[in-house]
Amino acid sequence: MNTSASLRKPVLASLVVALGAAFIPAQAVAAEEAQWVPGRLLVQPRAGLSEAEFDKIIKPHGGKQVGKIEGINVRVIQLPPQASEKAVEALLKNNKHLKFAERDRIVPQDTTNDPYFGNAWHLPKIGAPTAWATGTGAGVTIAILDSGIDSKHPDLAGKVLPGWNFYDGNSDLTDVTGHGTQVAGTAAAASNNATGVASIAGGAMILPGRIASTTGSASFSTMAKGVTWAADQGARLANISYGGARSSSTVQSAGQYLKSKGGLLVVSGGNSGAEEIIAASDALIAVSGTTSTDAKASWSSFGSYIDVAAPGAGIWTTNRGGGYGSISGTSIASPATAGVLALMMEANPKLGPDDLTKLLFSTAVDLGTAGYDKYFGHGRVNAAAAVQAAATATVSDTSAPTVSVSGLAAGATVSGLVAVGVSATDNVGVSRVELLVNGSLLATDISSPYGFSWDSTKTPDGTATLTARAYDAAGNFTAKSLSVTVANSSAKTTAADTVAPVAAITNPVGGGRVNGTVSVNGSASDDVRVTQMRLYIDAKLVSTVTGNSLSYRWNTKKVAAGTHTITLDAFDAAGNRGTRSITVTR
Repeated sequence: MNTSASLRKPVLASLVVALGAAFIPAQAVAAEEAQWVPGRLLVQPRAGLSEAEFDKIIKPHGGKQVGKIEGINVRVIQLPPQASEKAVEALLKNNKHLKFAERDRIVPQDTTNDPYFGNAWHLPKIGAPTAWATGTGAGVTIAILDSGIDSKHPDLAGKVLPGWNFYDGNSDLTDVTGHGTQVAGTAAAASNNATGVASIAGGAMILPGRIASTTGSASFSTMAKGVTWAADQGARLANISYGGARSSSTVQSAGQYLKSKGGLLVVSGGNSGAEEIIAASDALIAVSGTTSTDAKASWSSFGSYIDVAAPGAGIWTTNRGGGYGSISGTSIASPATAGVLALMMEANPKLGPDDLTKLLFSTAVDLGTAGYDKYFGHGRVNAAAAVQAAATATVSDTSAPTVSVSGLAAGATVSGLVAVGVSATDNVGVSRVELLVNGSLLATDISSPYGFSWDSTKTPDGTATLTARAYDAAGNFTAKSLSVTVANSSAKTTAADTVAPVAAITNPVGGGRVNGTVSVNGSASDDVRVTQMRLYIDAKLVSTVTGNSLSYRWNTKKVAAGTHTITLDAFDAAGNRGTRSITVTR
């Protein structure tokens, strides 16, 4: 995002203005094209899965755990150079003992240029001065997870708490692009101090976390690390002004972790100007941008994932270096929404995340089509109404969640590693689900869909009682039990393996062209164990290996020009075969 007061390339700025709104979305769409950390996967095992069992799933693909995002049990996995992270991701997504697996995406900052210079029109538009009669966010901490922060800025000095640099792994919070300082000033710059600009929650404190590289881009992993860290530091709000954050399972899991500690994650909706097909998530609040006339800004993305809208066009805020400027984008609408939530939290500290969300949505000014719509979500935030509703709300949650065990029938016979699903709902919100085996706690899961991996070999053969307990934030809980029969001794001799391995050719890419000496790489996974792999080129067996990883150097100079078929067969000990074929052109 650029400040319209300090553009360094006036010729380009003039071109943007001349081409108008049609240029901005095209530019934003190009910026949104997916880029990935090479060879990096983010994997969340089911609660209860042991390290040994997790290694059995990852090692066949050559994966090595290089980090862990604490709090949400997400493992950072690095694959070998020859592996295809896309192919391995697809394989791991089908493993019933993993909640999710995704590539670690590199997300650019939400950027757009806008020549509009204006005053703080957004403050009276959302009723902020009226809300300030109740409070300015005192006692609330907002984590600004971005490019760093200028803590010496006159409107930020004294408001910035010690933070952390998740990109470099140190305490250097120098703002590398200026974006973080702009975002922080929108949410919580000092107000009523006869200096610079006023913010929405001038009484709130700022907890900075640098998640960005020197170019301003950030990865899913640094985002999630920032959110879980902020939750552990006691921040009740976290803001990520990166549109791509909303689509990440890892970031959503981190948002759920923050909710379990009484906080909320707010993210920008994106600046592509187009509809984005992303599923809605109650783990975070996604914000679109509006203009001074309450219209959707031309550059604002939209879709069913949008929760609310907020002012984002021509907003005056703090710039690094001590100055000020007018900027635009959903990356400003997002901290504006976080500021409103900070006012609500001060007005009624007893309100939980789901209470706050419901009040924010219900008091929003309905724009566009009546009721919820994909452009404005539940409407444009209304600080005055939201704070009044929060101040007068009563918290008396006496209803316990409902809970049930899914995927297992009472009396079922089980053996080995067992996937146990749990369904849990609540009138306000489920804070955590526990699974107990014969009265002993196996594991705890804080994010939906709730699921566990139970190593039944550690439970004696015979009847075992599984108990699922679901809790809400008020401490109400419900337990549901069922009994199953553990039969590991007999399973070793009588169980029939009927599931075939899944084979994958990770290089070359199907439909592509090959020349010279080509490295043909394959892998396979199985519910028990892959014993052998065979590689065929044009129906001729060229390589046989033991295990679940294969690499073969194919000299294409010795084959005729045209189409060729590569086939990989994978076998398990029971003789089940899984096969994968692709065609390439020489």
